[in-house]
Amino acid sequence: MTDETPSRLIKITQAQLDEIVRKHSMFRRARVGGARAQLAKHDLSGLNLQNYDLSHADMTGVSLNGANAAGANLDCCDFFGADLRFTNLQGASLKRADLRGVCLRGARLVGADLTSVDLREGHLASTGEKGEYVALHNSWPITEGNGADLSGVNMTDARLSGAVAAGANFSDAMMRGARIIRANLSSANFSGANLEGADLSQCELKSVNMRGAVLVNASIDLTKMDVNNLAGAMTSQPMGPTIKFLPIEDMMRSHAQWVNSDGATGQQLDVSGYDLRGVTFFNRGLLTLLKADNAILYGLNMTDVQLQAAHLRNADLRYVQAIKADMRGIDLSGAQLVNADFRHARFEPLVSPQGHVIISNLTKANFRYVDFTGSSLRQARLAGADLSYANLLGVDLTGADLTDATLTGALLNSSQQALINKQ
Repeated sequence: MTDETPSRLIKITQAQLDEIVRKHSMFRRARVGGARAQLAKHDLSGLNLQNYDLSHADMTGVSLNGANAAGANLDCCDFFGADLRFTNLQGASLKRADLRGVCLRGARLVGADLTSVDLREGHLASTGEKGEYVALHNSWPITEGNGADLSGVNMTDARLSGAVAAGANFSDAMMRGARIIRANLSSANFSGANLEGADLSQCELKSVNMRGAVLVNASIDLTKMDVNNLAGAMTSQPMGPTIKFLPIEDMMRSHAQWVNSDGATGQQLDVSGYDLRGVTFFNRGLLTLLKADNAILYGLNMTDVQLQAAHLRNADLRYVQAIKADMRGIDLSGAQLVNADFRHARFEPLVSPQGHVIISNLTKANFRYVDFTGSSLRQARLAGADLSYANLLGVDLTGADLTDATLTGALLNSSQQALINKQ
């Protein structure tokens, strides 16, 4: 924002903002005395909006420079032309918000939900002394190295056509179906981002990092990119042998027979190194002692699956749905499980009929943004694992080895934190 712009804004105090939010809450509940928050062209820089509900508020041209809006509900807000530089929006919800023409330079949106937002270009205007059109800010100051942090953000179906996102951090972001046409993405970081079905037509892709990104059915000119910046990226092309010509259902039945007969009949299923994308019958399957090291299981439905003592070392299980999965004694060392759903899953030790105890090996696995709600990680080996921004609330961590594990931004209650601090 230009230096003179703040003088055009209405500066309010924290107490005044709190009163506006109180009346807005009454308005949202159709209570007498309520009033929709009208914060257009207000200066809220440096104020606290943490966990506030300002959904549907008018915030056209507002300045939230340096404000704390972590966890706030800003759904359907009109932020047209707003200054969101260095704003803390971590975990905030901005579904269907109008973010056209905003400046997000240095903003923090880790784990925010930007589903169906509009981030196209736009210019805030006013009327001059002679009635002429005056653009309040045609461009924002660009400071190298201060790209917006949108890591882990949910931008499903978002529109960023014409946006300038040079140097922005979109690592691990969910951007399925996003339209990012003619955007300047120079030096942006999309490592591990999910761009499935996204449209990045005519974008400036100089020095863009797409390592480990999901680019299945994405419209993007990969020829404009350095091949080194595409290492590990997942496209529509198979990343290993596929099961297209394998009688996989027969093999699964044979595997179940092998498990139930203690190996007397049937045959153990070994799909190590295979690209299993598209498999539709793993949910509720009996896959105890499965061998799938280095396999691609991206996005599979594995609800209620039995994977006791299975080997999935270095496998790709990003975005899998494994609710209520039995993974006791599993080996997931080095596996990629970003954004997986492990609610009510079991990772505690497996005790065999012979009395052998098998501890789940999750060392150096990537569990960023994973939902473990209601799960058990009792005595699991998580040394060196990345649990950044994972939901661990209420999870049984008794006896878990978290040596050198990364827990940045992870959701933990006080008793869990105390348990971890003892290690």
